[in-house]
Amino acid sequence: MEKKEFPKAEKFSFTDSVTYADDSIVSKILLRNDKGNVTLFAFDKGEMLSEHTAPFDAIVQVLDGSVEVEIDHKPHILVTGESIIMPANIPHAVTALEKFKMLLIMIKG
Repeated sequence: MEKKEFPKAEKFSFTDSVTYADDSIVSKILLRNDKGNVTLFAFDKGEMLSEHTAPFDAIVQVLDGSVEVEIDHKPHILVTGESIIMPANIPHAVTALEKFKMLLIMIKG
């Protein structure tokens, strides 16, 4: 059975901590509290999060592969090692151009 809470005070690799699944988006919460959350995602090619808004700024850090992040209807192509901030209350969407992994950091307030 998989642990519900990510282990603390143990060394780990972001890219090795979440695995790809065919025709799916896999997510794993690293940290979550009243100040925000940190989540790992693995997207299969072509998978997407449709346009939506969030009440807080969020940082996307691409760990592997490439993705199109659309913010306020403007596309941004990101590859491994690149990041972008998605502003609060602005529509955004995420589409995997190939298999890709990302770290999503959302800070509340």
